[in-house]
Amino acid sequence: MPKKEGKSHFYGRTISVVDDLSVDEQLYLYRKTAELKQLIREGGDTSDFRIDDPELGVYLMFFENSTRTKESFRNAAAFHNVKLNNFDAQTSSFNKSESIGDTIKMLFGYSNRSVFIMRTAQEGVCSMLDELLGEYAKKIGYDKPAFLNGGDGKHEHPTQEFLDEYTFLEKKGWDNSEIHIALTGDLFHGRTVHSKVDGLKVFKKVKVDLIAPEDLSLPEHYEQRMIDNNYEVRRFDSIDDYFEQSSVADIWYFTRLQLERMGDEVKEKAKYLRAAVTFREEFMSKLPEGTKFYHPLPRHKVYPVIPGFLDRTPLNGWDEQSMNGYFTRIIEIGMVAGKIGNDFEGTAKSFAKIKKEFIEEIPVTRKSKVQDRYKVGIKPVEEGIVIDHIGRGEELDHIWNLIDRIRRILSLNCRSSHGVFHTSDPDDFKGIISLPDVLSFDEKELKKLAAIAPGCTLNIIENSSVKKKYRLHMPPRIYNFDEISCKNENCISHPSEHENIATDFYRSSETTFICRFCDTSHKYHEIWDI
Repeated sequence: MPKKEGKSHFYGRTISVVDDLSVDEQLYLYRKTAELKQLIREGGDTSDFRIDDPELGVYLMFFENSTRTKESFRNAAAFHNVKLNNFDAQTSSFNKSESIGDTIKMLFGYSNRSVFIMRTAQEGVCSMLDELLGEYAKKIGYDKPAFLNGGDGKHEHPTQEFLDEYTFLEKKGWDNSEIHIALTGDLFHGRTVHSKVDGLKVFKKVKVDLIAPEDLSLPEHYEQRMIDNNYEVRRFDSIDDYFEQSSVADIWYFTRLQLERMGDEVKEKAKYLRAAVTFREEFMSKLPEGTKFYHPLPRHKVYPVIPGFLDRTPLNGWDEQSMNGYFTRIIEIGMVAGKIGNDFEGTAKSFAKIKKEFIEEIPVTRKSKVQDRYKVGIKPVEEGIVIDHIGRGEELDHIWNLIDRIRRILSLNCRSSHGVFHTSDPDDFKGIISLPDVLSFDEKELKKLAAIAPGCTLNIIENSSVKKKYRLHMPPRIYNFDEISCKNENCISHPSEHENIATDFYRSSETTFICRFCDTSHKYHEIWDI
């Protein structure tokens, strides 16, 4: 049922990535945008959409240069008649190495109710600030501030994605049954493309054609997420290759080559890369009727992937797309500031708590003495712990590395021994660590052990017999360990950023972890600093 009173459904929400809104919440945003756009164009009464509260602080925090995103948000905030603060990072004390967290805390103190619109080179900033300022707001008795991500590094750009999806729906006459879209250009660095992994979920059936040479191709983990979302995904090396087949999309989304983010080796191929993703006049006859081209803008003035001869053709959808940024951003500010959302109906975004079960007790089926089973160490374990099945089935070097990591990360500097042995199969090896003086591990140590060597078993030895046996599975979440870090140097949680943030990973598969801040994918053995 829709909410009728009190603060709106979206009040204080942070939108760091597209998936911070459910599909129903995104569709609500688009419906309200359509209502507002019609009212503005017809000169109607827009007071139901206007916050009209000069005590609400809206801060434009653009640490990267921007024209369209910043100006559309500035005008959207002006529509609302709020206290608009345009933060100039170039002339601020931020250039004196002040932390982002401290900067936002200071500004937050000036307004009990605040919305921060962020654009940063670092990735995951809005997620970090949402956590940090949420705790700080409770401490000082202020309402929790909201954060809107206007683009962070090569991570995501959800506010661009919302105006894109709104534009696609307009083009399709609000039919969200299916979409066939070609994504072409710099898919590797293009954060607007990365946001489409979840943004396109507003359509019930999705067919995505990825057109880019290997150096510009969509990162594998984003493509896999598209597949996991049940999209039909196809790859092509160039527009020429794409037109060699007959199933051509009627919605094209181009992105410029972001040479400023590329290494010298890739830059040397710039001419070839541009040619692969630049539309040419000879392709016109191969497009389906009603095709529209879109681009997040700006285009490169010398090497545009959508050349100027297309500007006055019916293919031009990017001009209307750009204007839609103003309307969608009015709604976004209104939603998180609490003005818009009381009439929301549908399924809200669920922020489910992660289950902690990763320790499985298994029955002790063999009542033998330890010396019959674990002939490891100075003498058989009488009281203590034996870690068994370390890296079972892996290569010998890998098992030895796991043993070394376990000993170093758990600081097992005690009377003990270890080794690599084969099982009943002479070609099947496992590692064992014998700890005759260690009687227990706490939960944090168990989680570390499970994350280092998932699948190992923990044998509790009493009176020279195995009394209890546990199998450790990969934990669903690994965080707040001194020995781990995100390996994306552009992530706000990376040690080089000095923001004093606890590293936080959540498991996406049996062996893969995702950084909670920047969404970078890591194999489980990659998260450790040792």
